[in-house]
Amino acid sequence: MNTAPSVFGSVHLGYVVVESNRFADWRRFGTDAIGMHHDDISRDVMRFRLDEHECRFLVRRGPAEDVVAIGWHIDDPASFEQIEARVRAHGVPVVRGSDEEAALRGVERLLRFPGPKGLVQEIYTTPVISSEPLRMLASGWVTGDAGMGHVAITSAKPTLMRGYYHTVFDARLTDYIDETISGVKLKIRFLRVNERHHSLAIAAIRGLPVDPIRTRVQHLNIQAGSLDDVAQSYERVHRLGFGMALSVGQHTNDKELSYYARTPSGFEWEVGWNPLVIDESTWEPSTHQGISIWGHRPVGQTIIGKLDQFRLGARSLVRPESTVPALSGTGIPDD
Repeated sequence: MNTAPSVFGSVHLGYVVVESNRFADWRRFGTDAIGMHHDDISRDVMRFRLDEHECRFLVRRGPAEDVVAIGWHIDDPASFEQIEARVRAHGVPVVRGSDEEAALRGVERLLRFPGPKGLVQEIYTTPVISSEPLRMLASGWVTGDAGMGHVAITSAKPTLMRGYYHTVFDARLTDYIDETISGVKLKIRFLRVNERHHSLAIAAIRGLPVDPIRTRVQHLNIQAGSLDDVAQSYERVHRLGFGMALSVGQHTNDKELSYYARTPSGFEWEVGWNPLVIDESTWEPSTHQGISIWGHRPVGQTIIGKLDQFRLGARSLVRPESTVPALSGTGIPDD
């Protein structure tokens, strides 16, 4: 029986690291389309801000065209040390990031360890606060106690992935969504680590151990401060010629109103507004049918795109998905 204190509520999505060679496109996408604050750090590094934190998105030069690391802000040293001890106790290596790596991420120090699907997990306690005023088209973004948004991942082994985040961060199941897209049945698990409805979404094809997505992450989400910010960024994405994956709509489970754009690296970027906040004293997990109450219609989907997804799914059958077995647990009930 595990009697260690829970770290739930002390964990917040803090930053995301993207590797890309498409710097000019990312600069236009993040600054001119989405409306974030942008800083050029060097020829090979740029950053985006949402708030007073010095870094929320780090884009470094490289071939992956993907998210390569997730940074988690831990409230206090005791919770930080507890997470480190859990990972080490399961025999998983923990490495301290260099001072240069910490500075690029806008944190005082960080530890990293392996995560499912090749996504490196990084933890830190103290973000660097910038004194430079925000220069951005958006009026503001919602971060604070709920963290900065969420990450959605597709997986052929969703129970193991859920087990990992439960073991490491005491993530709780918020709810499920069952959805059928082009005849394929999906089950999506939504996990929370604080008051935000979910910081992680894990999508899987029911009954088939395949992953139809090339990238480690299917989409990232950030929460706009106003409905006007959603509408205006949606218009800018269209006007500047960036791809749109899903039109404006409202989700069934967290009630967030949002749209999904396509990033220069190929994964999707959700800009949302006004999701519900979890009340831990009353919340019970449930299952919703379909991801949307209204809207979220596919934009520009072609038969070639669908065929490419089938090819990627077939390829995933012979390319094992990394799961970090020592941290993935076996006692998490699922279906």
